[in-house]
Amino acid sequence: MFCSHRITIRAAATPVVEPKPVAPSLPDQKEHSDDIGTRSHYIVVVYDNDYNTFDEVILILMKATACSLQEAQIETWEIHHLGKSVVHYGSKPECERVARVIRTIGIRVEVCEE
Repeated sequence: MFCSHRITIRAAATPVVEPKPVAPSLPDQKEHSDDIGTRSHYIVVVYDNDYNTFDEVILILMKATACSLQEAQIETWEIHHLGKSVVHYGSKPECERVARVIRTIGIRVEVCEE
């Protein structure tokens, strides 16, 4: 595609150059280092217990991680049958937030470096 500048002549005969459209720039990786590349990623591990119901665990996982019902059901099955499950991946602050929400119903949760 050929792109050129258009010049408009005004009454005072002063040329006005219209600016070229500028493509949006990509975000600077340093600004978002929590989420990409330069920093470690973290996981949230949830452990099984004998007092929370399947429904309680499914609902808190959906609330904490914004996952689908199906994903929460699969993770809850893993927690119950395998003793634990990784339920979230992300930056350390994000994983700590998710863990705080899950802990509100008394479940043992760990945030670990991946």
